[in-house]
Amino acid sequence: MTTASTASATAATAAPARKLRQKVRPSRIVLGVVAIVLALIWVFPVYWMVNSSLLPNVVLQNSTPTWLPFGGSFDNFTAVIDGGTFFPALGMSLTIALITVVVCLAFAFLAALAISRFRFRGRTSFVLAVLLIQMLPAEGLFIAQYKLMGSLGLLNSVIGVSILYIAAVVPFTIWMLRGFVAGIPADLEEAAMVDGLSRTQAFLRITFPLLAPGLVASGVYAFLQAWNEFTVALVILQENSSQTLPLWLRGFIQQSASRATDWGQVMAASTLVAVPVIIFFLIVQGRMTSGLVSGAVKG
Repeated sequence: MTTASTASATAATAAPARKLRQKVRPSRIVLGVVAIVLALIWVFPVYWMVNSSLLPNVVLQNSTPTWLPFGGSFDNFTAVIDGGTFFPALGMSLTIALITVVVCLAFAFLAALAISRFRFRGRTSFVLAVLLIQMLPAEGLFIAQYKLMGSLGLLNSVIGVSILYIAAVVPFTIWMLRGFVAGIPADLEEAAMVDGLSRTQAFLRITFPLLAPGLVASGVYAFLQAWNEFTVALVILQENSSQTLPLWLRGFIQQSASRATDWGQVMAASTLVAVPVIIFFLIVQGRMTSGLVSGAVKG
């Protein structure tokens, strides 16, 4: 009896193990290896930037690369920050990015809600216009944008750059949120209204929480676009006192190149610009991914 029970238990344990072995296909292993290789290719430049920022320039000029920052320090970061121009540029970038995110989300949310929930004359034309706007080459608009901001007195101003960023980002955020709103059945709101909630209460309690991943994804997209944008800022912000971080980094590299380039300080400056965004993206990437997927496949 004991032998039979042991054999049965062994067979029951071995069956799931065989199933697990059967599920591991060579194609999955290949895909896993490819994914790891691609991840290393993308991560290595970031690692090399941070590693170099901790090493003195003398070490970086050696022909033999230093793979690990043994004996490194934060002297390069101190030298960059002591220049006195980093924090004003950081404040400028944060201000423009936050304005862009808030205004884009407000406009895109209302437009996506109207497109997905209501039927009105010109709805299809509006959706097509949103798509066509995204196809316009940004470089072809620089002269017109410069003349427009100059005539409005908005050159070298936060408002001027924010307006142009909002105009560039809103079409895609509308399209993203439209798909997400379309994926939420209107029956949910109607059922809540049957239970006694008003339309506003039903929307705020039922629909709005379900839109959170889409709003996060759209907000992150708008933030990254405003934070990393360089060319429009270069055209509109021509004074040193009104520079965003990409412009500040360009100026820092040019100043460093005018003498013997201190690559440690250049890498430290690049790290100061990049690492906050990388950390922010890693924190919210889960919600951003779900929002992008839902906005792409729904509606």
